[in-house]
Parts: sequence; structure tokens; C-alpha cells
Amino acid sequence: MNSTEICYFTASQLCRLIQNKKISPIEVVEAHLTRIRSLEPVLNSFITLLDDQAMAAAKQAEKEIQEGRYRGPLHGIPLGLKDLYYTKGIRTTSGSRIFDTFIPNFDSTIVRKLKGAGGILLGKQNMHPLAYGPTGENLEYGHMHNPWNPKLIAGGSSGGSGSATASGQCTLSMGSDTGGSVRIPSAMCGLVGFKPTYGRLSRYGLTALAWSQDHPGPITRSVEDCVLIMNAIAGYDPNDPTSVEVPVPDYSKALTGEIKGLRVGVPKEYFQVPIDSQVKKQFWKAVKRLGELGAIVSEVSWPMYHHSMAIANTIMMSEATAYHSKLIRTNGSRIYPPARLRLEAGFFISAIDYIQAQRARTLFYNQSLSVLKKVDLLAGPTVPVTAFKIGTDKVKINNTWVGAIPLLTQYTRPFNLNGFPAITVPCGFSDDGLPIGLQLAGRPFEEEIVLRTAHAYEHSTDWHLRRPPV
Repeated sequence: MNSTEICYFTASQLCRLIQNKKISPIEVVEAHLTRIRSLEPVLNSFITLLDDQAMAAAKQAEKEIQEGRYRGPLHGIPLGLKDLYYTKGIRTTSGSRIFDTFIPNFDSTIVRKLKGAGGILLGKQNMHPLAYGPTGENLEYGHMHNPWNPKLIAGGSSGGSGSATASGQCTLSMGSDTGGSVRIPSAMCGLVGFKPTYGRLSRYGLTALAWSQDHPGPITRSVEDCVLIMNAIAGYDPNDPTSVEVPVPDYSKALTGEIKGLRVGVPKEYFQVPIDSQVKKQFWKAVKRLGELGAIVSEVSWPMYHHSMAIANTIMMSEATAYHSKLIRTNGSRIYPPARLRLEAGFFISAIDYIQAQRARTLFYNQSLSVLKKVDLLAGPTVPVTAFKIGTDKVKINNTWVGAIPLLTQYTRPFNLNGFPAITVPCGFSDDGLPIGLQLAGRPFEEEIVLRTAHAYEHSTDWHLRRPPV
């Protein structure tokens, strides 16, 4: 097998080859480092590369496996981290030059668990500065580029994680999602991106944006790979005050392929907002496929959906400004201008506005639960458009110009506000060859249903098998 083929194996494929000693972790890591070196001038997916450390870890993994000390399916698997995960002894910039020399003295809980499972860190991935933006643009470390067309955005804020995973620079990545920042780049790069229930994964050791809506989440090339990561990192963490102490299932048991009788609701409100005609067409084809697999599809109404963006934005802007208030006052002139403007705007949101938004959030949460009493899942497009040119402020849809930032998050942000689990899987391509995503969301802590449905759909199509042209 050649090195490019190795780079496009999923983690579930690689782990079987590694466990059976048909391929070595050293060979796997070498292939990925070569791929990174060849593509970084085009994609700019990484801020910090860890060639020497990765090779040392690969040699250690090979030694352990040869001695019969196989740790599990992530042992020897190359991965990347969005550069807001604290990594002991390795700089963590949060996408801003202000933190270019910041080196944490501890690992985040998720990093510690991934290392314990034998994952091999290739590097820290590029991101929208301070995670405050959905496009994946960053003038400080350079913009992230979409591997399907490098002139286009990769999506954000986990843009480097999306471009790296889609292009075979790493097998899987960990991003974070406050308004869609795992799901947006995943949809735009033709990947699977999963945002579990709020509290299911520890946020300890991650730079915050808006703490009550921040969710860590995996970015992978298959649903099965999401499951491998979830089995390794999910669970209660006493270091995270928002972590929830509930039983963690074996997520691999969810991938039965059977969704007959599952009730899937399509909110009618999703089509009362701007959406590209090709995205809409591919979405309805995906819904038809779910029906052919045995799901019962119906229209549902979710009236507060139309208010969710305003509620979420008020809370996010308040919390982001509170978290970064010292930074704004002491280093405001050095913050990436689009992020700085949003942070400064947060000073003008009153305590009354924030509290009223939290009250409205409770109403939205309760209505969301009510909608999901009638169905098991909600289905919709992940992003209403395909990737567009880097630097675009407005997008034209149906002869109307729409702001790029609110457009990108209109389907993803509601599930940060209510904290429900949501996943995106590839569901087609536009006429010009750009990926389109299907979003599925479920009830709190019912990730198994979300993963099972996504897996069943994924394996009934071949969208996830396509590779970008880089």
C-alpha cells in the first residue's frame, strides 16, 4: 500500500491493520507527516507541527504492540487537535499571536485520555482566532483552505481540523463547537462532525469562548471513527463543573444499521430562512433515503427556532466578553479585528439582557424537548450553503444578499443553545463538486440514536468515500 492510501484509511481500518501487525505505527505516522509537508503550503491546516514527538510516540506504540501491550483501537492512530486544547509542554495559541509563546503545564482532560488510549498527536491545528468565527479565516497564522477548492473557506472555527482530516493529513481531529464550529467545517469539507450533549465531554483545559455553549467534539471521516473517540473520551470529569455524571454507554453497540420505525422530524421552520437550492435538493434526497431505510419521516413545528439565534448570540457575546475582558483591555489592539469588534460589542449587552436571554433559553430548551417527544430525531441541512470564497462578507441566495456569519450558523447554533447532541454526515455534492452535510439531532444523552441513524445513512451512500482533489 502506498502512503496516500495509508493517509485515507479511517481509524477503524487502521486499527485493525495495526493490531494485526500488518502495518506499523511508524509507517503510519511517517506517511502522515509526508502528507502534511506536501499539503501545508496549500491548506495551512496546522499552527504547530510535532514531527519529532510524533515519531517518538510511534516508536513507543510499535514497541508496546510488539510486546502484546495493545491499548485499544486508538493505539498508534495519528490525530490533530484544534489549538485551544491545552497540551503540556506544547504551545497553545487559541489561534492568536497574543498567545504565541503560551505553554500549558498540564494536559486537558480529553488530551490526557487520548494519550492514554495510545493516540499519536501530529500537531496543533489552525483555527479562527479565539474560536470566534465560523469561516476559518485567520490573518495572524494564515487562512485555512478547503481541500475541495483551496480558494474557498474550510469553515470554522475548527477550520484546520476540517481541512487536515479531509485531506489525509491526519486520521481524525478534535475540535470545539460553540455555534457550529465542529459541524460547519465538517459539512464544508465532506466529513463527519459530532457535537455530543453538553456535559458529556469534559471542557477542562480548553480555552473558553462562551462557557455555557462550548462543546468539544470529534471530526472524522466516518461515524465509526466518532464512536472510537467517544468511547475513549466520554465521561464525568470532576475538574469540569459543567460535566454531568451519567452512565456512558459503549457507543459501538449503537452501530446496528437498523433504523426501521425511527421517527424523524423535519422542522418546517428550516425552510423559512435562506437556503441554497442545491443544498435543499440534496437534503430532501437524504430524507428520502432515511425513509427507504425504514424511518418514519414527518414535518414538525419548532416556533422558537426563529428566536434561537438572537438568544444564543446575546448569551455568547456576553460570556465571550466576560471571559476575555482583561485581554480586551490590555491587548485589545492585538486581537484579530473581526473578533475584537464582536468582543467589544459584548460590553454593550446589559445584565438584564443576559438574564432575559437565559430565561428565554429555558423556554427554548423546554420547547425543544416537547418537539422531540413527538419524534426521535430532527433532520435538516447542516449549513444552508456550500463553501464560498475566503474573504466573503455576504452570500447571494435567491437574489438576496445574506450576511455570511449568521448564514453559516443558522442550523447549527440552536443545538448549542439547548445542548442537544447533533451530528453532520456528508449527503451529497453541489454541481461544482462541493460537499453538503445532513444534520441529525436528538434528545439529551441519547447520542446512540443520533450515531446509529447517521451510521445507517452513511453506509447506504458513498458520499463519505469521496476524496478531495488535493
